Amino acid sequence: MTLRAQQRDQQRYIGVLTGLAEEDLENQARLAGFRQGLERRGWSEGRNIRIEYRFAPADRPDQVQLFAKELVALRPDVIFAHSTPVVAALQRETRAVPIVFAAVDDPIGSGFIASLPQPGGNITGVMLYEPSVTGKWLSMLKEIAPELARAAFVVNPTTATFYNYYLRAAEPLSRSLRIDLIPTLVANAAEIERAIENFAGAPTGGLVLPPDVTTTTHRDLIVALAARHRLPAVYSVRPFVVAGGLMCYGVDFTDMFRQAASYVDRILKGDKPADLPVQAATKFETVVNIKTAKTLGLTVPPGLLVAADEVIE
Repeated sequence: MTLRAQQRDQQRYIGVLTGLAEEDLENQARLAGFRQGLERRGWSEGRNIRIEYRFAPADRPDQVQLFAKELVALRPDVIFAHSTPVVAALQRETRAVPIVFAAVDDPIGSGFIASLPQPGGNITGVMLYEPSVTGKWLSMLKEIAPELARAAFVVNPTTATFYNYYLRAAEPLSRSLRIDLIPTLVANAAEIERAIENFAGAPTGGLVLPPDVTTTTHRDLIVALAARHRLPAVYSVRPFVVAGGLMCYGVDFTDMFRQAASYVDRILKGDKPADLPVQAATKFETVVNIKTAKTLGLTVPPGLLVAADEVIE
C-alpha cells in the first residue's frame, strides 16, 4: 500500500449537504466557518479528514433527495446538514449515519429529535431560533415605521414547513402592536414578485422574512421589490441587509457553523448523537442599513441604532 493510500485510510470521512448554492458567497463564508471550527479541534482536510460536499439550493428542489441518497451511500462517519429540508431528506435515507445540523427550526415539531436534552436518534445539532423571535422582528418594524398596520409574512411552506411555529408565537404580540400579520405563501421567484406587488397595493404595509432557504436564495429580488414599493422590511439573516435590505435581527450563521463543528468533532471521537443535547445559537446580530432607510423616507430611531451591531451607510 502506498503512503498516500495509507493516509487516505487513516482519514475520517465527513459528508456536507447545504440548502444554498455552491457559488453563493454567504454559503461559502458559512462553510469556511465550519472548517475553521474543525481545524480548531485538530481536523484538517487532506490530513486526517476528507469532506464530500453537495449543494441543493431551494430553486432546484429535485436535487436535495438525490444528494441525500448519494451522501448516505458513501457511508461517511458523520454528515453535516444545513436547513430543515436538507435534514428531512437525509432522515428519509438513514436512521444510522450520524447527522449534525445547523439552522434547523423546530427540530421536535419537524420529527428530527425526541427532545432538546435527549435527541434520542441519529440527529442532533444547533437549532436556529426560539419562536418568540417573531416578536422581535415585529417590534423592530413598528419602531422604525410607527404607522405600520399590516405585515406580510413571506415564506415558502415547502422549504419552511415550520412556518406556523413562528406564526403562532407572533399572534399575541401582533395584536398588541396592532399589526395584521398576513401569511404570504410563495414557491418561487415569480410567486414572490406577484405576492409582494399585490400586497403593496394597500398602504401602511411592511415585510417580515423568516428563515427560509427559498427567500434567502431570492434575496436580491425581494430587496429590489421592497425598494420599488417602498416597503419597510425586517429580515432574519444579514445577507438581505448587505444586499440593500432595511434591517435584520438574527443568528450569525458563520459562527453557528463553527459551533456545529464541535459536535462533528465529538462524534468523530466516539460520542453518539442521541446523547448530545441540541444546542441553541449563541451569537445574534442586529444590522441596520441607513442608506436604505433614507431611501424609504424613514428615520432610524436612536434606540435601534444603539442596539445595532452593524450599521451600513
